[in-house]
Amino acid sequence: MVQLIKRTWAVVEPEVADVSVTFHDLLFRIAPDIREMFPVNIEVRRAKLVRGIAHVVQMVDRPDDLVPFLNQLGRDYRKFHVRSRHYEAIGTAMLGALRHHLGPRWTPEVERAWAEAYTVVARSMQDAAEADPSPAVTTATVVDHRRLTWDLALIRVRPESPVNYRAGQYMSVEVPQRPRLWRYLSPANAPRRDGIIEFHVHAVEGGWVSRALVSHTQPGDVWRLGPPLGRLSVDRESGRNVLMIAGGTGLAPLRALLDDLSRWGKNPAVHLYYGGRTAEDLYDLADLRALAATNPWLRITPVTEDGSLPGAERGTLAEVVTRHGAWPEHHVLVSGSPQMIKATISRLLVAGSSLDQIAYDPFALD
Repeated sequence: MVQLIKRTWAVVEPEVADVSVTFHDLLFRIAPDIREMFPVNIEVRRAKLVRGIAHVVQMVDRPDDLVPFLNQLGRDYRKFHVRSRHYEAIGTAMLGALRHHLGPRWTPEVERAWAEAYTVVARSMQDAAEADPSPAVTTATVVDHRRLTWDLALIRVRPESPVNYRAGQYMSVEVPQRPRLWRYLSPANAPRRDGIIEFHVHAVEGGWVSRALVSHTQPGDVWRLGPPLGRLSVDRESGRNVLMIAGGTGLAPLRALLDDLSRWGKNPAVHLYYGGRTAEDLYDLADLRALAATNPWLRITPVTEDGSLPGAERGTLAEVVTRHGAWPEHHVLVSGSPQMIKATISRLLVAGSSLDQIAYDPFALD
């Protein structure tokens, strides 16, 4: 089944833009009300949804990776008010688009493989959504917005009701400047008594939402927050030391974990490699060093690619971390851009690290 799926997807992937147009045309004819779940400018999402469905379906033979991811995805998709008939419509439209573009390659065996795999995916998501008692969406008000650099902002929000997240998790957000364009952000602080959640946002090139967040957010704006997701954590009782690797604003979930650990007097040894292209990218370095000065279990190593920061190691995070070996006795947490995560994990595996000691959240998959 999986081989048939991968083989046929390889045929249509080069024309995924056309497949996406066919898919959405079919979907909106089958279930017109589903159009309201998408942004007004659907072009920003067209290919993402089709690629996402295909990516997930191709993981159907890896249940240890797939099931936790689908459980989180199903919980998160409650914010769209997705119902069983919507899952059915999406599956029907996906099969119809593939049938159209595969032509004679669309055989009964291929159809059965895609249909069975999609059924597994949809059922797992629906079961997780139905089992989650927490609110699908919580509103929060912006109470602070500060530009740290021209393309980086610190934003604090106060939810109307407590958000039961754990340090290291992330959540989806929708902001008034970009309705129906949800994006994932990680709190940079552990849960606080006053409920305030802090986000660090970098405006990426071509990023509709991130640029709006950095440039146009104002105190008083009302955000919508999806449920907390993600599995990054530190087990203080495991006896294993911790290696944290953070690129840019990928620091946020690891910063939240450090914030949480700082409440305890005794912790495993934590070594954080914090990197970016330039010294300016290490926007939180001063505060991190202050935290390390009062917590002897924490060590900070700054890394820049251009060598612009005196005392920092030079190179990419993947290069610098693996200069020191495979870190065999460490629990490894990696957070950053999808490219940074992929490069770092690849280098760690080549250096001799095992995959089961490395943790990351694939929330970049939209």
